[in-house]
Amino acid sequence: MTTATLDWSQCPAVESIPGKRSGAWVFRGTRTPVSVVFENLEDMSVDELIDEFGVTREQVRAVLQFAAHSTEAEVPHP
Repeated sequence: MTTATLDWSQCPAVESIPGKRSGAWVFRGTRTPVSVVFENLEDMSVDELIDEFGVTREQVRAVLQFAAHSTEAEVPHP
């Protein structure tokens, strides 16, 4: 999964502002790209991510939950 394939506009913890990090999706109120969570979670704990990148636990949780729920396929109803 890449962060670019999700519709991040539906996640309240992030924003994309033209001219800010080239319009990349960042944690709201920061310049920290959402991608840092996915690029570093294998090697860093959530606490380390918070300390290193200046985001909150709630922001990280919201991004992870959004990504997890975005992978759930809608089941067609007959």
